[in-house]
Amino acid sequence: MLIEALLVATLLAAGVVFFAPDRYAGKLAAVLSLLPLVGSLWLWLDFEGSGNALLDGSEIAYETTIEWMDIGYTLQWHVGLDGVSLPLIVLTTILTTAAIVSAWTPIDERQSQFYGLVLLLEFGLLGVFAALDFFVWFVFWEVVLVPMYFLIAIWGGPRRKYAAIKFFVYTNVASLIMFVGFLTLVFAMGDSVTTLGLPEVAQALQAGGAVGSIAGFAPETVKLFAFALMFFGFAVKVPVVPVHTWLPDAHVEAPTPVSVLLAGVLLKMGTYALLRFNFTMLPDVATDYAELIAVIAVISVIYGAMLALAQQDLKRIVAYSSISSMGYVILGLVAYTTYGVGGATFQMISHGFISGLMFMVVGVIYNETHTRMVGDMSGMADRMPWTVGIFVAAAFGYMGLPLMSGFAAEVFVFLGSFDAPYLSLAPLFTAAAMFGIVIVAGYLLWAMQRTLFGEFDLGTDYEVGRAPLHDVAPLAVLLACVIVLGVNPDLFMGMIQDAINPIVNSLGGGA
Repeated sequence: MLIEALLVATLLAAGVVFFAPDRYAGKLAAVLSLLPLVGSLWLWLDFEGSGNALLDGSEIAYETTIEWMDIGYTLQWHVGLDGVSLPLIVLTTILTTAAIVSAWTPIDERQSQFYGLVLLLEFGLLGVFAALDFFVWFVFWEVVLVPMYFLIAIWGGPRRKYAAIKFFVYTNVASLIMFVGFLTLVFAMGDSVTTLGLPEVAQALQAGGAVGSIAGFAPETVKLFAFALMFFGFAVKVPVVPVHTWLPDAHVEAPTPVSVLLAGVLLKMGTYALLRFNFTMLPDVATDYAELIAVIAVISVIYGAMLALAQQDLKRIVAYSSISSMGYVILGLVAYTTYGVGGATFQMISHGFISGLMFMVVGVIYNETHTRMVGDMSGMADRMPWTVGIFVAAAFGYMGLPLMSGFAAEVFVFLGSFDAPYLSLAPLFTAAAMFGIVIVAGYLLWAMQRTLFGEFDLGTDYEVGRAPLHDVAPLAVLLACVIVLGVNPDLFMGMIQDAINPIVNSLGGGA
């Protein structure tokens, strides 16, 4: 019942903070957020699971299964963790605490409601990564949308309502399409499944022959239809090109702590779901259309990087770079090799820390300068040496500097995708994706050279000084996570590979 304890503690913390007085809501939220953080680290240190939670032969850690109700299919409370979901749980709790502390400076109104919604958001995210029954998983998936909508709409920038509505419409419509796709698949399986448990559905599909015809359509057509709907629904959340347009608006208008969670964790909901549903349940469809998926991945890498190169707003630069980074995840998943899928999963964790750090450091600079435009400032290194130093380190982590997590993640993805057995042009796809690193280096070095170095100049009428300790401390913690994972990727990579090997081995994929 450890997962339940983690969820209950987070939900109770959200309720307590929501009704607490504003004057100490931020401090209280930070303290209470340590409960799920410590709990997730305990789960990680005590983890004894093996295999993939959805496939046969696995040992699911911290599993609980309780029958709930029967609606033709048995609904059940089914939660548990494997080597894919546990690292994302840890990422979520670390980033939430860091985001709460980073909010102490910019959030100065309705603070109790803000921090309460952040903790409610964390509750939903933890549920998404722990749930193993589709109905429970979908409830948590939808819960996440509610606090994120209000966090953008109430505490965001001048166009906050437009950005919040756009975010909600895009992601809610995508959820509906994904929902139809999964239920189509389940209905076509007939008596092969009696519950909406994700392991039961995945194992029935793995055994073969579970999908029948529906409405006169052949089983292969039904599987393709279900795969396409689910892929589209999750791709919006990732997001990939061309369904990415909601992301820059949401990032730019959201307050910085919310951008940290949006880029660091919410985008991973999409890639996590793609791995769980599309690439685990329907690998035959994924391999049949591997070339098309790889094209989408590479376009996202290059196009996202080119869009970032054209931006003047530091927040938009980081936002578009997230689209590029998620393209690497898609490429690794479709490679269907141990390093490819494992590297894609590791990239989810690495990008969560690095993108969260990048957004946070941009927010700290904005707190002092009240501008994010590249042309409005220069010479920040003289006034904010610690913040700028962390900015430079984070940027080099984004560029794949050795001994940082971004380097390890990209190397794993490229090693896996180069020999992808289902991509006839695997070396070409890999080379094209690697070119994205060159573009990343271009826009980050350009932005840093313009804003951080040279003679001090500021286009706003504010005195710039060193950021307070509570602004710099979470930056240092996230940077430490990036370096530790870069020096020792096996802190997560070992359990990740153990969880993805059953997926790869079922298809006969290699390294």
